[in-house]
Amino acid sequence: MRISDLLATRGPIFSFEFFPPKTEQGERNLLRTLETLRALQPTFVSVTYGAGGSSQNQTIELVCRIKHDLNIESMAHLTCVGASRADMLAVLRRLEAGGIENVLALRGDPPQGQASFAPAADGFAHASDLVGFIRAQGFQFCLGGACYPEGHVESPDPETDLTHLKTKVDAGLDFVITQLFFDNADFFAFVERARARRIAVPIIPGIMPITNLAQIERFTSLCGARIPPALRRQLDAARADDAAVRAVGIDHATRQCRDLLAHGVPGIHFYTLNQSPATRAIFAALRR
Repeated sequence: MRISDLLATRGPIFSFEFFPPKTEQGERNLLRTLETLRALQPTFVSVTYGAGGSSQNQTIELVCRIKHDLNIESMAHLTCVGASRADMLAVLRRLEAGGIENVLALRGDPPQGQASFAPAADGFAHASDLVGFIRAQGFQFCLGGACYPEGHVESPDPETDLTHLKTKVDAGLDFVITQLFFDNADFFAFVERARARRIAVPIIPGIMPITNLAQIERFTSLCGARIPPALRRQLDAARADDAAVRAVGIDHATRQCRDLLAHGVPGIHFYTLNQSPATRAIFAALRR
C-alpha cells in the first residue's frame, strides 16, 4: 500500500529503518529483529541503499522479502550515488516488478574518501533530479524524500536549504522524513518555516534513540545534528556506563515522541540501526 494513502487514512503512523547487513550472521540477526518488531505492527519498514553491487541487490531483495514474506509494507531507499540514468531505470523496473510501491528518493552521501558529491556520468546531481526522472518515466511509486530540521550540512543557511526542499517537493514528492534531531523545538520551527514556504506534504519526524555515545557523536558530527546542552550533560555523566547511556537515550527519545504526538505529527520514523530493544522500550512506554 502507498505510504501517502496510509498517512491519509490512519492516525499517527510508525515506521522503522534498517540497513542491509554485510554478513550472513548480520542477516540472521536482522530477520530476528524484524520478527520481534513485527509484533509492534509498524505501518511500514524502510531499507537503506548502498551504491552498486551486492548492497544494492540486498536492498531490493530485502524490501521484497519484508513485503511479501513478513507482510509488512516496505519502502526502498534509492540514491544517485554511482548510478547513470540507465542504471536507475533498471533498479526502478526491478522494484516495480517486485511489487514495491514506495521509494525514498535521495541524493546520497559522497562515497568514503570523496570530499564532495560528484554525479556519475549521465547521472543525477540532486535528489530533485532523481524525483523528476522517476515522475517523467511514468512510474507510479509513492515517493518520499529527506529534510533537515537543522539544515543540511552542505547548505549555506536554513533558507537555502528550504529552497532546495521546495524544489524537491515540487518535483513530485508525496511526503518527507527528517534527519535525526534531539530538540523538538528545532522540528516545530522547521515545520513552521516549511509551511510558510508552501511546502504542504506530510513531514514525518525521524528519531534515533541514543544507545551508544561514541556512535551518536560520530553520526552528529557527520550530519550536523545538535545534542542539546541538558542531554549532553546527562550523557557525559553516564559516559562510563553503557547501560546508563542507553537509559538516558531511551528516556529522551520517549519524551520526544510523546511531545511530538501531542502536537499532532503524522507519524514517527525510527532509525533502529538494525536493533530492536530501544524501539521496543519506547513503544512500551508510549502505550503506557
